[in-house]
Amino acid sequence: ASRLVEAEGALLVPFHADGRIWREQLQATGGDRCAEVLRQLAALPDSQLQARPSGEAVTSVLDPLVGRLLGQAQVFATSVVARSIQQGRLYVFSGRRGFGWSEVHRRHLQIVADLTGVALENEGLQQDMRRHERLDRQMSTGAEIQAQLLPDRCPVIEGVELAARCRPAFQVGGDYYDFIPTIPEPAGRRREQGRWALVMGDVMGKGIPAGLLMTLLRGMLRAEVLSGLPPDRILHDLNQLAQEDLAHSHRFVTLFYSDYDPPTRRLRYANAAHNPPLLWRRAAGRVERLDAPGLLIGLQSEAEYGCGSQQLDPGDVLLYYTDGVTEAKGFSGERFDEVRLMRSFHVACRSGLGAQRILDQLFARLDGFVGSDRQLEDDASMVVLKVREEVMLPPLPSPGGP
Repeated sequence: ASRLVEAEGALLVPFHADGRIWREQLQATGGDRCAEVLRQLAALPDSQLQARPSGEAVTSVLDPLVGRLLGQAQVFATSVVARSIQQGRLYVFSGRRGFGWSEVHRRHLQIVADLTGVALENEGLQQDMRRHERLDRQMSTGAEIQAQLLPDRCPVIEGVELAARCRPAFQVGGDYYDFIPTIPEPAGRRREQGRWALVMGDVMGKGIPAGLLMTLLRGMLRAEVLSGLPPDRILHDLNQLAQEDLAHSHRFVTLFYSDYDPPTRRLRYANAAHNPPLLWRRAAGRVERLDAPGLLIGLQSEAEYGCGSQQLDPGDVLLYYTDGVTEAKGFSGERFDEVRLMRSFHVACRSGLGAQRILDQLFARLDGFVGSDRQLEDDASMVVLKVREEVMLPPLPSPGGP
């Protein structure tokens, strides 16, 4: 700009979108005269500009300051604008005797200012793109870590079939399910016959914060399970352990904790305000809800939890799920809701399908309701446990019979 009109120097003061001076992009020519100007502008408090509308800030703060710092020089000033948004201010100055700003000079400098506005906007877009790329890389890394923390396969437990799936709304989610042996380092037959903890939880919110809290909660719970305490005591102790961390994050956790004993087929459970699992009773041909009283994890330090117990029979099917399933919205805005889930679960169980086929059918029903091309608004997770049906052998003929 200064060479174009044979001026002494020029000064470019670009702005951030919120009105702050973009200090990293302050530019000047003109030697020592501009050095002090740049120093003063870099030290100008942001509040002096942000407290005024952008146009008013320029005319009442920047223009007088630049004019005063340049001394007796003649100054031409024009706004750098792109898409009707002021991106900055261009000052061109000269202290040479007889120098004047002709109309041709003004037009040329305005062309430079307009081109500069486009360049500044492009630089801002490039920075946004680089920032989004960094966030995408962080999200991808977080998703990989979380995927490794969720079980990559269901364990082998004597007498039952298991199937599980988590579908996060974002790359990183707050849903949590786990299968934890209650005996440290069991192996072989002892592992299959031992008592197992089956857990389903949901951290309030989505994305990276919820994923980090889920990871923290998982570590606490896995350590607590080895204590061998009943489900209500597990939740009580977990609530106290997680209280401080959850209070600082202003988030809470719902959690359904259960343990299953294969030799007796006895399921014990406690609930911290999570969606009650559904139990399909093969003999009765109906669906029941498993629930127990209890508050959210992180709500009250001395919260108490109830403990329930159920005897499972061959052919019974248990469904754990998060509210991302029942809260999923269809095309009309209607939610999938618990009634629709119970109906779909009942149909799948009555068909005599295995655990994996039941899970696949439920997710297919959910996708059909939401729309296969639409993204879920919340993480959706389901775990299916089916007690294997006993093989009934025909009775042996009695001695002496035909």
